[in-house]
Amino acid sequence: MSLIITDVSFSYGERSILHDFSLEVTTGTTTAVVAPSGSGKSTLLRIVAGLLKPTTGTIILGDRDITHTPTHQRSVGMVFQDNQLFPHLNVYDNVAFGLKVSKMNQRDIDARCHELLAIVGLGGISQQSVATLSGGESKRVALARALAPSPRVLLLDEPLTGLDQELHDRLAQDLRQILRSTNTTSLLVTHDLSEAEVISDSLHHLQ
Repeated sequence: MSLIITDVSFSYGERSILHDFSLEVTTGTTTAVVAPSGSGKSTLLRIVAGLLKPTTGTIILGDRDITHTPTHQRSVGMVFQDNQLFPHLNVYDNVAFGLKVSKMNQRDIDARCHELLAIVGLGGISQQSVATLSGGESKRVALARALAPSPRVLLLDEPLTGLDQELHDRLAQDLRQILRSTNTTSLLVTHDLSEAEVISDSLHHLQ
């Protein structure tokens, strides 16, 4: 499912955050937007997700113009910097959350959760409390949860923030492999050029 962003601008009052930004993400590939803090890259993701409305421009996902489509109708997955896991739920229930909301039957939920946990390398800890997870494990759970409903596009906002360098580098390689193996159309924003080069198929610099 391709993602086409055309001439998107966004302003807070008199302050311009994004100006005529355009980008195309080809189906099944990952594009990284590399930019420093305060450049509007997280704003871009929120616009694609439907959490913010652009001042001008269009967002096309597949063959649909979703510029004004409500968030819950966009089929967009998102991985945040801080993971935003549900602390009162275990690993399995975090991954299953979106599937339960969509009223999927329990057998299919079980199959999908076990499939995703195996893909992200956490097949043996499905019943573990997320409060006991390491930083790397938490990020893997967040990724599995975002992928579980099979989103049309996955948005990643600095997904490896807060990890030590060795773990960061290992997870970057793993993330690239997971996104390719699941044929997921993805848009990554990061300030880290080396991270973007490892994970993505194409790069775009935002000033």
